[in-house]
Amino acid sequence: MTEAHYLTNDGLQRLQAELNYLKTTARDQLAKRLRTAIQQGDLSENADYIAAKEEQGFLEGRIMELEQIIRNVVIIDESQRNRDVVDIGASVTIQEGNFPMETYQLVGPQEADPANGRISHESPIGKAMIGKRSGDEFLVSTPNGTVHFKIIKIE
Repeated sequence: MTEAHYLTNDGLQRLQAELNYLKTTARDQLAKRLRTAIQQGDLSENADYIAAKEEQGFLEGRIMELEQIIRNVVIIDESQRNRDVVDIGASVTIQEGNFPMETYQLVGPQEADPANGRISHESPIGKAMIGKRSGDEFLVSTPNGTVHFKIIKIE
């Protein structure tokens, strides 16, 4: 069974642009580096060649990863979402105790960026708030102990 990858339309476009760059520009640049390194002679002790081959492995691995994600993408459709409960795509305002409220959009792991208000639905906080409603409270276990949150608003 293949794993679904939840992305917004913007997230899908970013991954498609990255894939295009890697398959064209990045591959071309790496091929030139490899050709230059090969022309230097003895490959067994050629640091440039060894580094370029390692980079090629990472590049091809990332291309395969992106292709797999794009093949199994599920677009987060904002218009079809039930705004009464927390689900992927929701913007949720939460509050921990007396701390200031914080708003996060629940996205797939590939788009998670907590510093910019985007958390994964697979993160501890994301998992804990799925299915909750405005006013609900929930607990999240963290390395520093259990944290108590309240859902203020769902958009």
